[in-house]
Amino acid sequence: MSGGTGNAGKALATIFARDLALLLKGALGRGGAVLPLLFFLAVAMLFPFAVGPDAKLLGRTGAGVIWVAALLAAILPLDRLVEPDVEAGFFDQWALRGLAEEAVLMVRIVAHWLSFGVPLMLAAPISAGLLSLDRAQLITIEQGLLLGTPGLAAIGVTIAALTAGLRAGSALGGMLAIPLAVPLLIFGAGSLQPGGEGGLALLGASSLAALAIAPFAGGAALRAARE
Repeated sequence: MSGGTGNAGKALATIFARDLALLLKGALGRGGAVLPLLFFLAVAMLFPFAVGPDAKLLGRTGAGVIWVAALLAAILPLDRLVEPDVEAGFFDQWALRGLAEEAVLMVRIVAHWLSFGVPLMLAAPISAGLLSLDRAQLITIEQGLLLGTPGLAAIGVTIAALTAGLRAGSALGGMLAIPLAVPLLIFGAGSLQPGGEGGLALLGASSLAALAIAPFAGGAALRAARE
């Protein structure tokens, strides 16, 4: 039994290393970690041109802009997160080796988060400067991204599993992911508003709920599609 568990652990570690490498290099993410990062910064750069240089207005709306950009960055590689492995038969092979779809998808969620969530956190100070956010707001944004981006990654991988193999799966996936991510956006942006101190706690709770549900929902969808 212990040998089987050890072999499964090694296999999942190998899958994780492979997934992370592909996402960072762009084989899954169409540009890897650079594209979501550039998209995130581009939104923060262009928004002041749209609303004007009013620092107070930017300070009130900047958090919402950052969270919308984070969501869009998370779903950019949506159609390449699961479908290529389904088409190649990798999930069938992993199932034959005794690896549950839930475990593989949990590994995929972690790799997806590392490929976009951590770069967004590193880019947040630049975005905060472009949006005239002060130091206290930046700290809250960093805390929010740390708590919320794992939930965005979980939602993205789940939707990718649900839409794998479907025609126009990318467009459908985006339509499904956006409403599911609305609570994360509301709590994340609301944490920077006056009286929004509890927003981070609600954001963390929502993110944990997404992480708890995602592997099982995605695994069930993959098994249903295979049957």
